[in-house]
Amino acid sequence: MFYYWEKFVDFFVFSLLALDKDAHLTQALHFFIFDTVKILVLLVVIIYLVTFLRSYFPVEKVRDYLSGKHKLIGHIFAAFFGVLTPFCSCSAIPLFLGFLQARIPLGVTFSYLISAPLSDAVVIALLFSLFGIKITLLYMACALLIAIIAGLVIGSLNLEKEILLEVKPASCCSSSSEEDISLKYRVKEAWKDSLDILKKIYLYVFIGIGIGAFIHGYVPSEMIVKYAGGDIWYAPIVAVIMGIPMYSSAAGMLPLIEVLTSKGMLLGTALSFMMAVVALSLPEAMILKRVLSIKLISIFFGIVGMAILLVGFVFNMIL
Repeated sequence: MFYYWEKFVDFFVFSLLALDKDAHLTQALHFFIFDTVKILVLLVVIIYLVTFLRSYFPVEKVRDYLSGKHKLIGHIFAAFFGVLTPFCSCSAIPLFLGFLQARIPLGVTFSYLISAPLSDAVVIALLFSLFGIKITLLYMACALLIAIIAGLVIGSLNLEKEILLEVKPASCCSSSSEEDISLKYRVKEAWKDSLDILKKIYLYVFIGIGIGAFIHGYVPSEMIVKYAGGDIWYAPIVAVIMGIPMYSSAAGMLPLIEVLTSKGMLLGTALSFMMAVVALSLPEAMILKRVLSIKLISIFFGIVGMAILLVGFVFNMIL
């Protein structure tokens, strides 16, 4: 989707500015320019589409449908939908916001937010090519279980009041007759709502991606192996703590995971590190801070972090 934008950023940074491709500053700058524009575009496009479509489909019906089913069903749907969307943690936020604006249950939206960066189809293909079918199936089962269980737990805590972003019905839904609403009006209101949300969170996008770009460019893999490598029981804990401040997609992390395991890091520790990077990144927290309270973000990070640690310990014991 962003192939040509990436090519333009390559040309701008490497050719026009003539910066050294291997320099830390160059890698950080390239990361910042590419991801900032990508996420801002995704924010506008996805929120616009969700808001526009919401004017045609009463969200109460969606909510009532989910409420009428066993609550596990909605979380399973959301987790498997995450497999179909190849987004990193920050790129998944626009659709997460769209779900919130559509008044989908909070726990279900978190099941999607957790699943999308951990378990997209690209990750499945790369895992299979690097580690084989057994590791791939184990990883996918763990990723989906984390998304479903964490969403169920968050949904059971009644934390809707911790959402800072105003969740309101679409303006064009206030009319008594949907047929009376013109297409022009729907388009205008959807665009207005999209820009309103963008204005509230764009600064946090810049800050979050800036932090991720710095870490992406300046943190070497050797440092990770030094502190989280080896066959020591607390290695997954160190790996998760080191992974949270970082930011990357799972597809971008897997080549690094191959390098880390070749340098002596246990596979469970390496996968815990990857999961923490892609599902609990500091840039993601900075963007969510404008949307969710610190309390809810902390609960989200705590539940998912503990689940990721458990995955690391289990993988290290059985593999």
